Amino acid sequence: MVASGNDFVVSSQLSAFSSQQLTILAKKICDRKYGVGADGLLILEKSRIADTRMRIFNADGSEAEMCGNGARCIALYVGKINTSIETKAGIIESQVKGRNVKIKLTDPKSIKLDFPIKIFNRRLKVNYIDTGVPHVVIFVRGLDNIDLKGVGRAVRYHKQFSPLGVNVNFVEVKKDDFIRLRTYERGVEDETLACGTGCVASALIFSLKTGINKKIKLQTESSEILKVYFKREKNKFKDVWLEGEARLVYKGECYV
Repeated sequence: MVASGNDFVVSSQLSAFSSQQLTILAKKICDRKYGVGADGLLILEKSRIADTRMRIFNADGSEAEMCGNGARCIALYVGKINTSIETKAGIIESQVKGRNVKIKLTDPKSIKLDFPIKIFNRRLKVNYIDTGVPHVVIFVRGLDNIDLKGVGRAVRYHKQFSPLGVNVNFVEVKKDDFIRLRTYERGVEDETLACGTGCVASALIFSLKTGINKKIKLQTESSEILKVYFKREKNKFKDVWLEGEARLVYKGECYV
């Protein structure tokens, strides 16, 4: 399945596997040369507190707390208009209309604006927010010309964010309510074509820094446009929704 360029292998038949087995399996399945090829492996399991439970294993085998675009794929996969999805970050609500999928994320936390870190012997001002997973947001000019892998990796592994690390989003402002971003994603350890929780993180930080308190549109590296809705009271957010298209690409059997 794919949502805004984020691609996933989805299975509802692996709940009996141990976490160690799923880590090994995710590495094999997500390999783009010898496996199916994906940014992550999504496992559906039964839930006692929601309609379904989603576990997310990144391409490197690590388990993530939450994945925005992954949750949108799961909502479409389940096939109901409204679905509640249990994740390690909390319960995610979803609304499906055709290929258009909206998810309501857990309220963001641990917001910190404009604090300096040192990389490559220079000081860099960054912003931090947890939208289910930890994100750094950096505003730049000339988004196409940045050393995304170099700077992204340095920030991702910076001691300030140890031991879990962060996802790193580079944001360029296009209009009052429209931004463009590129993301270095933890667990994939490379740039991905989109990151749902990264889009939300970038939109909310953008709102705080500009005072904009309305729907924000974001263009991802896949060129797709996502929308983020929210309610803000001073520096706190609630009712945070992410909206965009998702689709099933193919079904099949995998031998790894």
